[in-house]
Amino acid sequence: MSDHLPLVFSVTSGKGGVGKTNLSVNMACTLADQGKNVVLLDADLGLANVDVVLGLAPKYNLFHLFHEGASLDKILMETPYGFRILPAASGVSDMVTLSTGQKLELLEAMDVLEDDLDYLIVDTGAGINDNVLYFNIAAQERLLVLTPEPTSLTDAYALIKVLKVHHGVERFRVLINMVRDERAAKEVYLKLSNACDHFLSGVSLDLVGFVPMDPAVRKAVVEQRPFIQSAPNGPAGVALRKAVQRINKWKAASNVDGNIKFFWKKLLFQERSVA
Repeated sequence: MSDHLPLVFSVTSGKGGVGKTNLSVNMACTLADQGKNVVLLDADLGLANVDVVLGLAPKYNLFHLFHEGASLDKILMETPYGFRILPAASGVSDMVTLSTGQKLELLEAMDVLEDDLDYLIVDTGAGINDNVLYFNIAAQERLLVLTPEPTSLTDAYALIKVLKVHHGVERFRVLINMVRDERAAKEVYLKLSNACDHFLSGVSLDLVGFVPMDPAVRKAVVEQRPFIQSAPNGPAGVALRKAVQRINKWKAASNVDGNIKFFWKKLLFQERSVA
């Protein structure tokens, strides 16, 4: 084992439909373009769609790890964009909540990644269900994605509240998506920040950036490819690269207290606190 420690961060949201998975894919692509070794874990285990966003059809996924004994090397899938994905299953009800035994299996399987990985990006589901809480509690950093919609704001606050009040999570990074411009993004951020200041003492929010409305994003989604590749110099592409520049500084700025094995062990031992 080397002394190299990868950074594990979740990309999460209180509400679905905010573009969380698309942003996860494009962040992974941007980091890979910078020479980083990146794995994107689809942690929306029962409703997985990272592969769909990328136009890929994995032969194996986490279902095969848990039910057929497949190795992680067999499940990990290379993408055309320089990073790997760890796909989950879609429409499989018994993947919605992992058992303690399944968490342990995943812990042991992830050992093969540690030595050369720079980033493990965990694309969680939306809301406050058990799996969303599990992955957010265990990650070293949490990147909360929201849009200007009032429901996105209230649901983001609800997720922060549950993680703070019940699990002691206090630090959150924030990325505003599908917004008109930087000024509008800051208005959304201030609303969330003010609500936390008034009702959730001790919560720290950091605005990582924003991604503006851009027709190239919708076009890329339809074409099932990252917009950072199809329109790198468009408004969304430029803004996303700025956000990733900040993400690149997290490792130096953070008190990193673990690696991938630590991440999964922490995940494993949350069983009682989330239940």
